[in-house]
Amino acid sequence: MSERDTGLRARLVEVGVDLVTREGTQALSLREIARRAGVSHGAPRRYFPTHLALLSAIARQGFTDLAAEVTEAVGDGQASPRDQLMTLGRVHLDFALTNRSMYELMFRHDLLESGRLGLRETSLPLFGVLVDLVAREQPRSGAAPAVAAGALWANLHGIAQLWGWGSLQLATGTEDIEPLLRATLDAHLGPETR
Repeated sequence: MSERDTGLRARLVEVGVDLVTREGTQALSLREIARRAGVSHGAPRRYFPTHLALLSAIARQGFTDLAAEVTEAVGDGQASPRDQLMTLGRVHLDFALTNRSMYELMFRHDLLESGRLGLRETSLPLFGVLVDLVAREQPRSGAAPAVAAGALWANLHGIAQLWGWGSLQLATGTEDIEPLLRATLDAHLGPETR
């Protein structure tokens, strides 16, 4: 692929990321992305044979951004696994709540299942970080680390969704998400023993 082609491909993804961020997933048509990128409506097909392929590339950028935020926040591993899990949870929830449409796109089953453009290769390493931290914390539930991490991951998704809708604030009577995150870790890993 020539430098020009690589640049246009990256530009299409960049426009898609901007569109999903500003206007939501409903704005992600091939025509609209091409229009905003300043190319013909057929140009994206040179790089992305299907709409699903372009959506996968946009979602991959979301995973790349989330992984970078997690890596930066978790740091050099000097904190305890439990503290790192709290940090990871905060970053995950903050990303989900401030990038709602991208987050929704990232976890669309059809995109994850399609295996397009390395989406699995981008999402699974992020889950691997969670599994590693859970294994180091040694869940007292007796569940395998991948299972405990999966339950924790699902719980974080649920918190993000219900918080975004305003349901958890109503149900719990608080605007503080931190106690929910602590309760989630306690539920999946056992109470903290410091």
